[in-house]
Amino acid sequence: MSDSGSLADRVFVALRDDLMWGRLRPTDRLAENTLAERYQVSRTPVREALARLLSDGLIERRDRGFYPYRPRVDDLEDLYELRITLELRGIQRLEDADGRRHDPSILEPELERWREFRKTPPVPDAGIVKEDEQFHLRLLSSSGNEALVTALESVNARIRPMRMFDYLTEDRVLATIDEHIDITERVLDGDLRDARGLLHAHIEGSRRVVIARAREAMAMFDVVMALRD
Repeated sequence: MSDSGSLADRVFVALRDDLMWGRLRPTDRLAENTLAERYQVSRTPVREALARLLSDGLIERRDRGFYPYRPRVDDLEDLYELRITLELRGIQRLEDADGRRHDPSILEPELERWREFRKTPPVPDAGIVKEDEQFHLRLLSSSGNEALVTALESVNARIRPMRMFDYLTEDRVLATIDEHIDITERVLDGDLRDARGLLHAHIEGSRRVVIARAREAMAMFDVVMALRD
């Protein structure tokens, strides 16, 4: 691999992480010279990294250059509808299957992980999205259909930039911990109907928070962009 390719890979990963975990705001223009200074590289690997991020849908081109991807509220609504469909199907498919259960070797370690979070809750931070995604992916994986998991991973990548808004307060973090534990305990006990209801309410609660805060963030973005014109 060339030095340029290696640097571009490093910038791609660093910039992708900064975008995913909210270190760059929706209003931040991704100028090559600014990013080159941020990551201590020349503009060439930055340009290559931006091209890859544009292809992956994590950034978008506007009149003044590249910006973090800013989904429309209608897009978020549609993606959350798909997320709910995928995740509930993971439980429904075993409700309809005589004798088949969720894989405890996947779920039991995940349950213990969230019980530890209950003892020592993490501070509100965008990084909690990563922990939350792991829970939902493992819950779905334990149902035995990896095609559903792959589809959920794709949805997660699209809504992740806005899901940072879900964990800005301590009450949202604590609610998530409790709800994850309740859902997992019901699934492991074989109480799938109640587990499905709890899971639906859990994702719907996240959807309401994210949509409301996304509207606020987009309104702020529009104000900033109008002032720049």
